[in-house]
Amino acid sequence: MESKSSTATERTRRNRRQRITGTQVVFVAILAIGLLLTINFSARITRGRAYRDLKIQVEGTINALQNENIQLRQELEYAQSDAAVEEWAHREAKMVRPGEVLVIPVPGFVLPTPTPRPTPRPLPAEPEAPDVPPADLWWSLFFDSDPPW
Repeated sequence: MESKSSTATERTRRNRRQRITGTQVVFVAILAIGLLLTINFSARITRGRAYRDLKIQVEGTINALQNENIQLRQELEYAQSDAAVEEWAHREAKMVRPGEVLVIPVPGFVLPTPTPRPTPRPLPAEPEAPDVPPADLWWSLFFDSDPPW
């Protein structure tokens, strides 16, 4: 009789393990939805930061280009003015105003001063190498010692 009651309890344990209650299904569904929302919000925050950084960079470029535009317009206004034409004519075209005299400095002729040349020094005499037979020389090159003979 014990074997029947023990198998019955094992079956009920298995049935309890395998049964999924409605509360568990709702909990898993809420957990999955929460996880999806968290991932979605995280992706949105990351994209928002990237867009903000890009916006700051573009605004900086726009400000730099607006400043350059202002400078170029000022240069254009000056270039179209009479003062710019007069300055160009005076400096570049070498034109003079009435009552002025054009003076162009010409360098005078200067004799070059000769520079003394140094006298070459004699090279020191090379010491004479002692007469060594070729076999002794080869032996010392290969074995780094005096020949045995």
